[in-house]
Amino acid sequence: MHNDRLRARHRARSVWPDRALRLVSVAAAVLVWQLLTAADVRLWLRFDTLPTVTEVVMAFGRRLATDVYYLDLAQSLIRILTGFVIATVLGVASGIALGRSRLVAGVFGPLTELARPVPAIAVVPIAILLFPDDEAGMVFITGLAAYFPIMVSTRHAVRALPTLWEDSVRTLGGNRWDVLVRVVFPGALPGIFGGLSVGLGVAWICLISAEMISGRLGVGYRTWQAYTLVDYPGVFVGILTIGVLGFGTSAAIERLGRRVTRWLPRGEGNTR
Repeated sequence: MHNDRLRARHRARSVWPDRALRLVSVAAAVLVWQLLTAADVRLWLRFDTLPTVTEVVMAFGRRLATDVYYLDLAQSLIRILTGFVIATVLGVASGIALGRSRLVAGVFGPLTELARPVPAIAVVPIAILLFPDDEAGMVFITGLAAYFPIMVSTRHAVRALPTLWEDSVRTLGGNRWDVLVRVVFPGALPGIFGGLSVGLGVAWICLISAEMISGRLGVGYRTWQAYTLVDYPGVFVGILTIGVLGFGTSAAIERLGRRVTRWLPRGEGNTR
């Protein structure tokens, strides 16, 4: 017990230098941005056309005081979470099936490999034709973007599992369901969460693009609207909002993954 407490204190102390370094790097980037834009620096890049940090902060404050900002946040979060949950269920299930079954891999494997290189945002015209409303189409695009990273990571993780684990369960009298529940799914969890993290990032990219093209609400739509109105501080408000949303959701997935896979051996550098 005493050793565990000492180890926990050591980890807590070792985390603070990393956090301080991250804060310093962000503050330095903001400072450079302010200096370049306030001084109207115009070298190869035209910083004189960009808003200063002060202008962006003031625009952010005005946007936070409106109900539309929170409506856009809610709309984008509903779209991303709906599509991501659907992609997670389908991606994990199909990835396990493709990794475990030669029949499924033979029938559906070539189809997935043909569809995987196609960017989800390129399917926007098809989604507009296929679905009766824009909301369903954007959820479809978001789910499609997240599906392939999740499916591929799950499939690779399943195929990489040692056969000794399955043989041990079968030797003890376990059936196919026992193998899936006790070996395949738990053993593939690290790879699954890796795919979830990548899939969520790709889903955000495609959702924002879809909102810019065919949305009526959402962070992407509002960012593009600010650009068309020549409201460049508003554009940066949208960009920063997208960054915070993406960072927050990805951090939540990674934190959940660490909790679910606590049984995995980790070094000191991986426990932070």
